[in-house]
Amino acid sequence: SIPSTVIHPAVMRLGLQYSQGIINGSNARCIALLEVFKQLIRDYSTPPNEELSRDLVAKLKPHISFLNQCRPLSASMGNAIKFLKKEISCLPDTLREEEAKEKLQDTIDKYLREKILLAAEAISRSAFEKINDNDVILVYGWSRGHGRKMWQGRVRLAMRKRFLRQRVVEHWHRLPREPLRRLVRQGIHCTYVMINAISYVLPEVSKVLLGAHALLANGSVMSRVGTSQIALVSKAYNVPVLVCCETYKFCERVQTDSFVSNELDDPDDLIVLRKGQAQLSGWAENKSLRLLNLVYDVTPPDLVDLVITDLGMIPCTSVPVVLRVKNVDQ
Repeated sequence: SIPSTVIHPAVMRLGLQYSQGIINGSNARCIALLEVFKQLIRDYSTPPNEELSRDLVAKLKPHISFLNQCRPLSASMGNAIKFLKKEISCLPDTLREEEAKEKLQDTIDKYLREKILLAAEAISRSAFEKINDNDVILVYGWSRGHGRKMWQGRVRLAMRKRFLRQRVVEHWHRLPREPLRRLVRQGIHCTYVMINAISYVLPEVSKVLLGAHALLANGSVMSRVGTSQIALVSKAYNVPVLVCCETYKFCERVQTDSFVSNELDDPDDLIVLRKGQAQLSGWAENKSLRLLNLVYDVTPPDLVDLVITDLGMIPCTSVPVVLRVKNVDQ
């Protein structure tokens, strides 16, 4: 068995990967979490005079706390943990230990397949329906979902002889050059711009495609910092903003700003190097100065025209309806 005072080596390795940014992105972090939980379940054995449905949940708690200390859990990870705990508590007592462990692993595989992998394919198909001939798509950020959607979309575009141009926008300290090379290799004409230059490219953009870290109950979109800025400028230029988000990222939390709950990134990333010199060098020695580098921001629902999910295309205001239906199904 796994004592509550000892953290499983796989969980320790995952926590370090989270904290060092080796595994990044909501989907990637959730997939890695569930894969580690499968290994945890395989290595688990029920102590004498204990029930698996109760003892396993107790064994998971210190591991979840450890991962949360390494990096705060995302909304998608929180929903996956709730789902797993519910499945464990619903296990019948008549099942043998090996059967119960095998059933839990199959349940995790089903969750990964339906909620993440197949959901991304459904979002890809729906997003493609919104792409017209000669569209110029502005994409902010990068994720597995973006890569999958753009790659699959490129195949369909080639089949239907459409022409697509893309504007890839990023923060200056988050440079996705390798994903950009992948898009170029697929034959997609790309322009790489920094976030402070979006007003120069938006006049020729026909649609804005954004990712999401979570969709909150009040319809707000929580995503990488800078998303709300792009949505606001796009609104000023009357460019439709489309957000791609799986429904397993929907959460019942309500947030109207970025300061109630957020993550802090490395403040040194905000230091701009110009000609080899940093204007803020030695900022830590100034007790009156603190650098705030937020990871996420919150975009109000009135700046988002449409949310593309695995259930279809919905407005931001339909998030409570989806949450209510999910609770009834569970």
